[in-house]
Amino acid sequence: MLKRYEGNPILKPIKEHSWEARCVFNAAVYYQEGVHIVYRGMGFDQISKLGYAFSRDGYRIDKRIAHPIYEPVDEVEKRGCEDPRLTRIGDRLYMTYAGYDGRKAHVCMASIKVSDFLRNEWKWERYGCILPKLPVPNKDDKNACLFPEKIGGRYALIHRIPPDIWISYSDDLRNWQDHKIIARPRKRLWDEAKIGAGGPPIKTDKGWLFIYHGVAWKDKKKKWFGTYRLGVMLLDLRNPEKVLFRSKYPILEPEQEYEEQGCVADVVFTCGTVLIGDELFCYYGGADTVICLAKAKLNDLLSLKE
Repeated sequence: MLKRYEGNPILKPIKEHSWEARCVFNAAVYYQEGVHIVYRGMGFDQISKLGYAFSRDGYRIDKRIAHPIYEPVDEVEKRGCEDPRLTRIGDRLYMTYAGYDGRKAHVCMASIKVSDFLRNEWKWERYGCILPKLPVPNKDDKNACLFPEKIGGRYALIHRIPPDIWISYSDDLRNWQDHKIIARPRKRLWDEAKIGAGGPPIKTDKGWLFIYHGVAWKDKKKKWFGTYRLGVMLLDLRNPEKVLFRSKYPILEPEQEYEEQGCVADVVFTCGTVLIGDELFCYYGGADTVICLAKAKLNDLLSLKE
């Protein structure tokens, strides 16, 4: 369903930049007069930091900043800031990401004025870990993304406490409650081991279009995670806890060398999608090593429900 860009990968590691010398992957995106890309970079110290690139046409990179625009500052994220997602609400961009302390991942958030972001003035307001008390103790919490508007008068956040996708609500973006599971892995399908969010949901007249990743088991004993693939859900506009549709088959799976071979084999993983005209541009990490692009007609994705 998603068609790869022939020029993939669009971003590769740069050996001369120590912070992104090993791999670049899992990018958040924001569209305004071009595609702004905030991506995860990692050097050989294994600490993830976030970089920035820009593409006027969504395909070719026109600008790439040589230094990180966001990096670890405290104990919660001392081993890395990972897998960002960007959502615009009002005049601010909110960035959710996983802070890794060396043992567990935590849902963290920061925000920035859109005007500062567009000028590449990185005046981030940090919120820290926004889900310090999990409904399931002693678990990683990651793959978080905000809805671009309030649901029932409250902010809504999708996140993943393994192996399920959850939703939580807040009045102030700092205190979250009413945690609920909205989707679980499915036995004997491509997403049977665990699932998690892709980019933030996109509003359509048929519901919230939500790209997610699913992971299969690598062996019959269910001890090792295998291939990462992408699928699609459609969530009810008024009640996103209600899944209207979920694809039986993946819409993208590792098939190219840059997706099958790298730091982590057999992975396609997205943190960001944008609509450009009538097409959905999906930016994804290939084998946790490079950043790639695939796209599809919006109506083709929505017609999967028919």
